[in-house]
Parts: sequence; structure tokens; C-alpha cells
Amino acid sequence: MSDAPRVLFYGSPDFAVPTLQALIDSPWRPVAVVTQPDARAGRGRSMRPPPVKEVAEAHGIPAIQPAKLRERAAIAQVASLRPDLQIVAAYGQIIPKQILDLPRFGSLNVHASLLPRWRGASPISAAILHGDAETGVTIMLVDETEDTGAILRQRATPIGESEHAGELSRRLANLGAVLLIETIPDWLDGNITASPQDDALATRARRVKKAQGRIDWSQSAQQIARHVRAYTPWPSAGTTLGEQTVRVTAATAGESTSSEPPGTVTALGSAIVVATGSGQLNVHRLQRAGKREMSAEEFARGARDLVGQRFDSGDV
Repeated sequence: MSDAPRVLFYGSPDFAVPTLQALIDSPWRPVAVVTQPDARAGRGRSMRPPPVKEVAEAHGIPAIQPAKLRERAAIAQVASLRPDLQIVAAYGQIIPKQILDLPRFGSLNVHASLLPRWRGASPISAAILHGDAETGVTIMLVDETEDTGAILRQRATPIGESEHAGELSRRLANLGAVLLIETIPDWLDGNITASPQDDALATRARRVKKAQGRIDWSQSAQQIARHVRAYTPWPSAGTTLGEQTVRVTAATAGESTSSEPPGTVTALGSAIVVATGSGQLNVHRLQRAGKREMSAEEFARGARDLVGQRFDSGDV
């Protein structure tokens, strides 16, 4: 389309890829993407580009990677692209006002929650951790503060009982991409009135830190089961068994109770049954440090006299 607006896309992780791909396949193909700098990752700690950069370059779209978007040189570089519309999906930096003021059609954000619930960096983990029955995606205007802009459209979806954060993130990423493409033409034509958020209903989802993955066995079985889902695949739900670091990758709250201290293995079968602060946790899948993920039965075969041993809530 010759009269299509010049679109600039901001995003970095896997969550942003479906939105970028949808834009590439639409009349609103980005003229460039703004993404985070390459970073060290993996066991070899080699430099790796953000997923958004990989997709952009595969389609011949230039990628800009300022360390700090608020710096004068970065602002000038973005301004030189003359964007009419900016699309943001999990970029990872606050976009300064000088850049937000550039496009005549404003800046739209794809956010993975039903705002104003779970503003912030980790809305998917927060929704699972707090036992929300549903979540969704919001298309909103970007303003100078984090996730407080007016809402254009939302779409809800139930959270599966066993769905972990990685699985839910993939679903919401695709849902957000579809909703954005549905929203853009109505926004450009002036057929949407943005609705301010009700700040009184706002909740905050702060950035997840690695240490938060540690399992606290004094919590209830229900809380721990949600913890495992909320922090899978990252930072992972970690514990220790003797000298070994262990990740719990799938678990459900059981109906049985135990008088054993929290963390104690009380029974084996299709699951490893562990006492908690309230109730027992059925651990279905685990992963020893440096090893492959395995079922509870496989793990038990490799651990002598597991019943009576105790998972520790200490540092992992």
C-alpha cells in the first residue's frame, strides 16, 4: 500500500516474534526494528542476538540496538526513520517522550495481561502465581510510565490448570499478534476511542529475579504447584536434594496430608509425593543439574532410598 504509514517496531524476546512476523506479512511492514543489544547466553556464554533481530534480518529489515534508548544519539537515529506509527511488544526499555512524540498515529503496545491487572515486566508469571483463572492481551497506547496508557482493545483467555509460563507466553504472543492486526486499521481510520485505565484496579508484576525460583517447601502444596508453573521455564523452580541441585518442572497439589517436615519425600509411584507446609505435592517431572528432564519414575530409579529424604529450600 503506497499510503501505508511508516511503521517502526520495538521488541526483543520470543514473545515479540509473532507480532513482528504478523506485521511483516501485513500492509504495515516495519521499516526497521529497535531491539536490545546482543548478549551472552547459553553454557558457552557466546554473544547471541535477540530473537527479534534474527527475524528482522532474515527479512531484510534493519535492526537498531541502542544500549540506552534515552541517549541523544539513539533518539536522533530513531527520529531519522520518520515513523508514522510505532508498535511495541516486550522491548525491555522505557521509551522516552521525545520518541513517543514522533509518530502521528502514536505508539501501540502489545501487553500480556488484561490491564490494569498486572502492569509491569512479568505479567504472565504473576497471573499464574496468584491463581488467576484467566488472563489475556491488551493493545494500549504507550505513555511515559510503564503500562499505564489508555486501552484500545483486549482479548481474554482462560489459563489452563497445568499450563506453565512458557506455554502461556506462546499462546498470548500469538493472540496479541492477531489482536494487533485486527486493531490497526480501525485505529488508523479513527474508529477506536482509547479508554483510560482505572488506576484503583491496578496490580504490579515486577521483573522476576533468578532467586525467586527457589521452592519454599513450607508453603502449601497448591502454592508450590503454582510456583512451578509460574517459573517454568525461567528461572525454573529449584531445590536441592543432598548435594544435588534439582529443578521441578511439573507438579500438582495432592489431596493427601502428612505430618512429616516440609520437603520430605513420603511416597513413590507415578509421582514423587513430597510433604509441604499444607498438604502434599505430587512431583511429576524433574531435572538434575546438567542432565535431561525426566519423569518421577526415572528420577526415583536413580536416587537410592528416596522415601524419607528431604528436599531443601536453601539456595540453589
